[in-house]
Amino acid sequence: MRRHKGIARAAGIIGASTLMSRIMGYVRDMVMSGLFGAGMMTDAYIAAFRIPNYLIRIFGEGTLNASFVPVFTETLNRKGREHAWDLANVVITVIFTILSLFVILGMIFTPGLVKAITPGFTKDPMQFNLTVLLTRIIFPVAVFVGLSAASMGILNSLNHFGSPAIAPSFFNLMIILSALFLSPHLPVPITSLAIGVLMGGLLQISVQVPFLIRKGFRFRYRLDLAHQGMRKIFSLMVPGVIGQSVLQINLFIGNLLASFLPAGSITYLFFADRLVQFPLAVFGFSAATAMLPALSVHASNKNIPEMVETLSKAMRMVLFLMIPSMIGLLVLKTPIVNTLFQRGSFGAAATQGTASALMFYSLGLWAFAEVRMVAQTFYAVQDTWTPMKVAALSLLVNLLLSLFLMRYLQHSGLALANSLSSMLNVSVLIWILRRRIGPLQGRMIFRSVIKIFSASLVMGIFAYYGAYHGVEGNLWLSSGHALKKIFYLGRGILMGVASYVILCTALKVEEFEVMRKWIFKIPAEGKSKVS
Repeated sequence: MRRHKGIARAAGIIGASTLMSRIMGYVRDMVMSGLFGAGMMTDAYIAAFRIPNYLIRIFGEGTLNASFVPVFTETLNRKGREHAWDLANVVITVIFTILSLFVILGMIFTPGLVKAITPGFTKDPMQFNLTVLLTRIIFPVAVFVGLSAASMGILNSLNHFGSPAIAPSFFNLMIILSALFLSPHLPVPITSLAIGVLMGGLLQISVQVPFLIRKGFRFRYRLDLAHQGMRKIFSLMVPGVIGQSVLQINLFIGNLLASFLPAGSITYLFFADRLVQFPLAVFGFSAATAMLPALSVHASNKNIPEMVETLSKAMRMVLFLMIPSMIGLLVLKTPIVNTLFQRGSFGAAATQGTASALMFYSLGLWAFAEVRMVAQTFYAVQDTWTPMKVAALSLLVNLLLSLFLMRYLQHSGLALANSLSSMLNVSVLIWILRRRIGPLQGRMIFRSVIKIFSASLVMGIFAYYGAYHGVEGNLWLSSGHALKKIFYLGRGILMGVASYVILCTALKVEEFEVMRKWIFKIPAEGKSKVS
């Protein structure tokens, strides 16, 4: 029981910190859109940020943490803290050395990287040179983020979750402060964002260092690639690196193709993706993560019926959260984009461009969330390669669809291609999983989807009415009137949420009852199958 309470407390800390970080991220995006709008310079910054970010996401953060924590915990429990600290020093040294090498090479070959990732920028020497400059400023952040990921792994293994979870908020804070106070004093104002990224990365690792020291960690440079624990971590990272590589190539394709489209296209896709990531991070991924421990236990015990039951519950809970989020973003896309971003240099055309991309990204929201859940089920049965192969197939489909759809829908076609390829990804994974372990309670999932989708459609009508009824003129494409926009958008969201709750209650949606009992701490009737 104490262990379950500890997990719940940790999940609460991580969830609240994720919400705070996302809010700070939106404040950052609002500041960026207000100061720099959607144009050539902002496209250059976003492209520059993504180049080192590919390395960060492939070799850092989630992939490293998922590989490091089990090995560090095993070493700590079996051999004691001295050996665990030795492993930590080896890992940190290797990360620092490898990422430093990447940074040096990346900064030397930045022009070639920019040309490869955004070839469309070569048509405008000013934009190309600006992207090169911004990339070189940002590149060293890869080292800081890699070290931060290692620190997070160590602290989480020692049951400390607070500082690693809150650290990304400091990252966003430094970008905000740099943009507001540094940009007026620079010859190229948008370089303030790149400087903010660099300082934010340094602060992100710095806030964790005191807690590492308090836990007893002392850093020693120890480069030992033959270390047994290090070799084990490398072997565990391989599938994750391949998977992240496929995902990043998917993003790279969108960025590359968007560079050939009119100025602002990359920015529209960036802001739309940011909005879609909010429900994914706060609701979708958190719900999936909460179910994974039970899923892994059942898989290790070869208890297929319980594993199917757990997967079915997880999939239904994710759909309960993602389908209304999808409908909400579809009907409120323009009010949301306008309220958050339209000010200063970010005008009506940028709002329309971002809202269009958001519409097509939103269609795939449920698939983005379910891919993670179903892929983790394969990992639970120690099959890490099937999700990689299916991801590679979806990558090819995404490329072909992108080339076709961008001819007719411009940047929005790239968003639609991403959504459709994710739908294919999750569909193929479910088909393969069903062939391996049998039926996945498809009828039960289908019944839940019918109820959830019906409630969500009605919710969408109420949300649209609340956001648009009584609105005078072209409010949702105009600048200013912040309080009026907040009122109408807030009214739409409130009416939508209230109607969804009422309809889920009337339709007796099981996932709503589970959520209600969890929120209000209502004891479940009988003993739950999955604790």
